[in-house]
Amino acid sequence: MSEIPSVTVAGSALQELLPPLSEQEAVTESARCLMCFDAPCTHACPTHIDIPKFIKKISTGNLLGSARTILESNLLGATCARVCPVQELCEGACVLGSEHKPIAIGRLQRYAMDYVYRRKIDVFHAGKSLGKKVAVVGAGPVGLSCAGELAKLGVSVTLYEKRDLPGGLSTYGIIVLREPVEVALAEVAMIQRLGAKLEVGKEVGLDPAAADLQKNFDAVFVGIGLGNSPPLGIPGEEYILDGLEYIEDSKLQPAQLHVGREVIVIGAGNTAIDCATVARRLGAERVTMLYRRTEKEMTAYAHEYAFVKLEGVTVSFLSKPVKVHHENGMVKALECVRIALGEADASGRAALKEIPGSTMVLPADQIVKAIGQNKLPLASRLDLKTDKGFIRVDANFETSSPGIFAGGDCIRAHGSASTVMAVQDGKLAARAIYQRLVNHG
Repeated sequence: MSEIPSVTVAGSALQELLPPLSEQEAVTESARCLMCFDAPCTHACPTHIDIPKFIKKISTGNLLGSARTILESNLLGATCARVCPVQELCEGACVLGSEHKPIAIGRLQRYAMDYVYRRKIDVFHAGKSLGKKVAVVGAGPVGLSCAGELAKLGVSVTLYEKRDLPGGLSTYGIIVLREPVEVALAEVAMIQRLGAKLEVGKEVGLDPAAADLQKNFDAVFVGIGLGNSPPLGIPGEEYILDGLEYIEDSKLQPAQLHVGREVIVIGAGNTAIDCATVARRLGAERVTMLYRRTEKEMTAYAHEYAFVKLEGVTVSFLSKPVKVHHENGMVKALECVRIALGEADASGRAALKEIPGSTMVLPADQIVKAIGQNKLPLASRLDLKTDKGFIRVDANFETSSPGIFAGGDCIRAHGSASTVMAVQDGKLAARAIYQRLVNHG
């Protein structure tokens, strides 16, 4: 079983944004809950945690019972308590939100999760051995969720992770303000204590070979997420930094991360906002986000956009980068053109038209791009059918190859992706895999 190495974490400028609730604050906040029947907050949670139940247990001092209620539905409750867009989900559905302040569900969930992790309490243990083996490819949230649920059911699980550290985006791609590295790694350790074996530095398809995986395991689950940002295809692009790598450095080696004085972030999703936040908090004097479309079409959550504006970040809408100006290997500026939105194209989105004579040159000494993510090649190595590059699955998360299942961002051809949705994918896929193993011998 691979050990999780120690890591160096970020400094005070990027410490967790919201402090933990005190006991008095948690009890007071939990007492506000109306304990709704058929609660809207539970319906709004993709993992369907019984939210009134776990809050009630906090109000009565039963924190272990509260944590159990959370973990029964969501094994990565500590991560999701921090990174879930609660404003859009459970708290957004809270009946107190229309006329009063919604219950701080996310912070209460964190309070219960912190209780068991600080005391090293294992709420669940491995189930009685089923005599079956499953390989889980990718130790991010979806893979960990699937592995943990299978281990609870008595399945022998081996997690393969190509990076040096497990945890996926929770470890590498979510800024410390929302989730410190230690939280992600603590959840990985919990999944290991359930009995899941962890192999890091192993890229499936290369080591081990894809054929070996299918031969040596009764089923395979693929939860590989996505890769880095695609190319912009503009001159000087080699001087642009990848957004996920920028965030990774801010988490794992902040002392070595160079942050410019005038930073431009290309993109307007949640990752772009995180990059802009890192730059601003680590000393950039001016941070500008650049987006080809309008505020209405931003993919970032509204509350995240409001947050980054308070951080002092500006956004230049309807602006398209066309060239990086550099001198002696140093970025000097980003050349852009203004954009007009035309009629909807085949994708249903407004076509982009460059406005003649609208060229502008924005000064910058650092440029970061966060414009989505590339698909990873494992699907082709496993000969799986895809949809726009995303792995195609049926209602049971089974791919075109029998016995190979998939979930998380790598299957999300439609709709938005999030950590909590990945956790739910992993949970449901584990149940489907278990049923297949039991029914097919």
